[in-house]
Amino acid sequence: MSIHTAYELREKVLNGEASAEGAVWDALDRIGERDGEVRAYLTVDREGALRQGTEIDRRVRQGERPGSLAGVPVAVKDVLCTRGLRTTCGSRILHNFVPPYDATCVARIRAAGGVIVGKTNCDEFAMGSSTENSGFFPTRNPHDLERVPGGSSGGSAAAVAAGEALAALGTDTGGSIRQPASFCGVVGLKPTYGRVSRYGLVAYACSLDQAGPMTGDVRDAALLLSVIAGRDAQDATSADVPVGDYVGALKRGVEGLRAGLPKEYFAEGLDPEVKAAVMRAAGALERAGATLCDVSLPVAGHPEYAISAYYIVAMAEASANLARFDGVKYGHRTEGFRDLLEMYCKTRSEGFGTEVKRRVMLGTYALSAGYYDAYYLKAQRVRTLIRRDFERVFEACDLLLSPVAPTPAFRAGEKVSDPLQMYLSDIYTVAINLAGIPGVSVPCGRSKAGLPIGAQVLGRPFEEETVLRGAYAVEQEIGGQ
Repeated sequence: MSIHTAYELREKVLNGEASAEGAVWDALDRIGERDGEVRAYLTVDREGALRQGTEIDRRVRQGERPGSLAGVPVAVKDVLCTRGLRTTCGSRILHNFVPPYDATCVARIRAAGGVIVGKTNCDEFAMGSSTENSGFFPTRNPHDLERVPGGSSGGSAAAVAAGEALAALGTDTGGSIRQPASFCGVVGLKPTYGRVSRYGLVAYACSLDQAGPMTGDVRDAALLLSVIAGRDAQDATSADVPVGDYVGALKRGVEGLRAGLPKEYFAEGLDPEVKAAVMRAAGALERAGATLCDVSLPVAGHPEYAISAYYIVAMAEASANLARFDGVKYGHRTEGFRDLLEMYCKTRSEGFGTEVKRRVMLGTYALSAGYYDAYYLKAQRVRTLIRRDFERVFEACDLLLSPVAPTPAFRAGEKVSDPLQMYLSDIYTVAINLAGIPGVSVPCGRSKAGLPIGAQVLGRPFEEETVLRGAYAVEQEIGGQ
């Protein structure tokens, strides 16, 4: 793509220096060149995207201003509903589902002039950390096709990294925006829970899921967040909190801010190359004017507590949310059943993949009589302690800086047969979802093998402006080098 950022493209389209249709053609050509090997997309809406691009150019010629994303090609993770465009959630059980409405964040992108070029691959129902659990095919990391792009938003991260879209939407339940962003060398932002409407997001775990931007740089992430954020009457969990000037806030820098380094996130198990890259990011914050300090997260930073609590809560909610996929109203329905119960059982057995079945069964077990108090209720109590951990730390500092994942991108197939090892890929991200705070992954270096490494900048609830300022300072000082 000749124009490398969404912000730059929208300026040129609005000024008549570039055409939206041309930008769409650039994206489609790039998809044609790279997606045969990367496989970031499940569905490409070629005709629809060109139609949108042509309409935006017409409006510009007539003196209108189509919006702050005018002509920007945007990819959408396939767990977000798109009107008239297939939405599969990466699952065979929804292989033929076409929603009659847009998710609110998708509708806001369209209203701002963004062009939806297609739907990206993901782990089935967003359950995974490598995009190897897709019901269709795995996605590859554009930096090394033998490696995973991360998950579950691996398709969105790979699409941006490969230049197949200038921006993308992902969803983050336990790190599913930030971890693939780190693995693919892009920026990925998980907003505060409630900052972005979940209406039209097919639920995995309702109390954890959040949609957010995945982009090539921090300014583009700020731009996309400014479009999708805000109260939505159709989502009771969306917060009535004013949306900030995220792009404008970047100019304020980090002078005078206090950035904490949680000691538990730099302990045993962290790859030395990842630690070195994140410490370079810490140095960048310090050079930009922030003050560094050591802090402790005794519960949130302890994997035995955070990982255990997260997977119990997430699996319990998944078992309830996925009960709706039974072959009755939409999606796949089995053939040759004798009665209703057999239809339910065969439909779900044929339609769901191994990881989804595993999580539904474990979640149902955790919620069952005799085990609810021992597992689910205890996990919720630990969740409260995790939230208090962050509240206490943010009394002493404005930002936290940590790794996103223990290692750079791992090889395809390396962990797929060991679910526990795969779950531990989320060791530094799940507590953030349990607490509901915002976090962004920003590239901060590369391994000796040339693989991207991301640093995670965290902040107080609804302080996305501060989080983006921290990420922008890192980006400006060291970029992805």
